[in-house]
Amino acid sequence: GMAGQRLHDRMQARADQGNRPMEKEDLIFVGVCDLSGHVRGKAFPAGDLESRLRKGMGYTGANIMMSAFGPIQDNPFGTIGDLALIPDPSTKVDVEFAGCAPERLYLADIRTPAGEPWPCCPRDFLRRAVEALQRECGLEIISAFEQEFVYRGADARPGTTYGLDSFRHQGLFGEAFVSAIRRAGVTPDSFLPEYAPRQYEVTVAPAAGMRAADEAVIVREMARAVGFRLGHRVMLTPVVELGEVGNGTHIHFSLRGAAGRPVMHDPARPYGLSEVAEPFVAGILHHLPALAALTAPSVVSYLRLRPDRWAPVFANLAERDRGAALRICAVFETALENAAQQFNVEFRVCDATASPYMALGAIVHAGLDGMRKRMRLEAPPAKTVWDMTEEERQAAGVTTLPGSLGEALDRLRADETACSWLGPELLDAYLRLKLAEIRAVKGQSDEAVCARYAAAY
Repeated sequence: GMAGQRLHDRMQARADQGNRPMEKEDLIFVGVCDLSGHVRGKAFPAGDLESRLRKGMGYTGANIMMSAFGPIQDNPFGTIGDLALIPDPSTKVDVEFAGCAPERLYLADIRTPAGEPWPCCPRDFLRRAVEALQRECGLEIISAFEQEFVYRGADARPGTTYGLDSFRHQGLFGEAFVSAIRRAGVTPDSFLPEYAPRQYEVTVAPAAGMRAADEAVIVREMARAVGFRLGHRVMLTPVVELGEVGNGTHIHFSLRGAAGRPVMHDPARPYGLSEVAEPFVAGILHHLPALAALTAPSVVSYLRLRPDRWAPVFANLAERDRGAALRICAVFETALENAAQQFNVEFRVCDATASPYMALGAIVHAGLDGMRKRMRLEAPPAKTVWDMTEEERQAAGVTTLPGSLGEALDRLRADETACSWLGPELLDAYLRLKLAEIRAVKGQSDEAVCARYAAAY
């Protein structure tokens, strides 16, 4: 009797508790989009913001060695060393979702206890490039990341490629996503159904320097955040299903001079590239096989970079060819912006397994090297790269992109200039991280590799 009564009272108390709203405290997440392209970090109570903006959150070198799949597979840092994630106030995201937890986060720099940038910080890799471009050339890079993903909440319906019906079938996702992007401080440009089943693409307005990479991270995380609150996954992996068109991340960029003046376009010159811009683009083209190790940095990336996938196979530059590694984008006579402001180049050898800081940093470092060495482009070929023979491609200076991550890492190692951008510590950590990733999926079928990455991205 008594025991039964006590049990009943306890259950009643618990039921009463269940009816009361749970006590909650606002938490803010501080993270870094690391060398695996995952945002990882720590949360703290919102009341501590002021002190955390100064002292940050504890971090250790081993953290940067977390693999694409989670576990640390190789670690040059051991258990030693203290670092800090210092939130950048300009990256603040505070987005409410009715009836759900909000998204509150800051992106961070990794610094030493003395406040110095840590050599393996991805944001610092980009910052060094952006600052050198300004210092040496008086130029700023303006860029925007176009990101493709699969939203599992839509029906996979045949025949709806780019279709209004495919757009309709994502339900509330698109509207909630575009709203979240805007509230997170990014200007949305377009949201569209893409080529593959349940595939969508989002584009945003261009931003200067570091901010474009911050926005790429924020947009990715808003896609995941909205999908999660609607009960579905957003998948950014480069290949969801073997044999289908994959998810790319395309980086559109242009150069601006003093007072934000566009300096990239000269309609009288080959490819419409100005004298200032030609060596920048030539540098990217020259280093492209090595850059792939930073911009298409996973085993699954190379299951996308294959012929007949609307993805690049050659390290080439072309006008209006969506299979080119570097594409000169069309200028529209009817647009409000003039041609010089519209003119941009699209870098297409990138996907969401790359940290946007490493990818954009690689582009800027390579372009800057082209400027330092006054590199020149070959004359535009008479034929498209697809119509050339292997001999004609060689004569035109067109090389093939790496066919695997292992090959891309070899090309990076062989490119001493590219190695120097990373510096010895970051180069060692990066190569070890990526070689461990190759070992982690060694001997698995292409289908199994796709599934492994689909679970992680």
